[in-house]
Formats: sequence, C-alpha cells, structure tokens
Amino acid sequence: MIETPTIVTTRDQLVAKVHVTVPRSEIQKVMGPGLTEVHAALAAQKIPPTGPWLTHHLRMDPNVFDFEICVPVGKAVKPSGRVEPGTLPARRVVRTVYHGGYEGLGDAWGELMSWIGNEGHAVADDLWEVYAAGPETGPDPSGWRTELNKPLAG
Repeated sequence: MIETPTIVTTRDQLVAKVHVTVPRSEIQKVMGPGLTEVHAALAAQKIPPTGPWLTHHLRMDPNVFDFEICVPVGKAVKPSGRVEPGTLPARRVVRTVYHGGYEGLGDAWGELMSWIGNEGHAVADDLWEVYAAGPETGPDPSGWRTELNKPLAG
C-alpha cells in the first residue's frame, strides 16, 4: 500500500493557502472550493504553481479537520479573500508515497504511523499530504499517488 518510508529534511516552501476548520464529515464539501479559490487568486496575480497541491493538517482530531489547502509557489501571494501567503517550514520528516484512491489514505497513514512507532521515532502534531497524481490524471485509482509527510519531533 505504501512505499518504504524514508527520513528526509525538507526545505522551506512558500505556499498560497486557505485555512479551514470543519467537522470530519465536511471535508469533501470544502476541499474542492478551497482549492479553486487558491488557484483563482494565483491566476489573478499571475503566479504559477511550482508543484502539486497539498494539505497541511495542523493537528489531528478524530472529529475535526484543522488544515490548510495549499499550492506551492515561487513568490508570496498577496492576500485575497481567504487566500493568504504562507510557508511550509523546513523540517525532518518521515516520508512515503501511497498508491491508490483517497478512501485508502486512513489505512496508509496507519501503516506509516506503525512504521514510525516500530522505529522508535517521536513525531510532531502536524502532517501534510502532497497530491502528486489524482483523479485529474486518470480514472484508475491505482495510478494515483499521495506523498505522506509526518514531521519528527525536536
């Protein structure tokens, strides 16, 4: 389900973002509109994305999603509506790639967290997912790829 995890050090990444806090059941209702809003602000400011979109989950709560819908950029976006500039800071993270449909992400995270625990690593509260290839690349979920990043504590 997931590739063998590795520990990597990321670099600071500028992003254009929309912060959202919703009940878990509302995630599918807010994701598309939030991403559309970010892309519209980028288009209006003539700022191209520098990579695939991502979500940065600030804390993990079984009932509430507190996260940012982000698009990486090469220069800071000017605030526009809910869209704000931000930075995904450089961190040491455990990273893997999950292959499959989005409904399998929970199990993929479970597998990654088991690996982290078995290796004895302490982790931070947040995490992020990079949607490298999804429904826009084709209807077969076996070709979809989501990069999972769990920052290490300290």
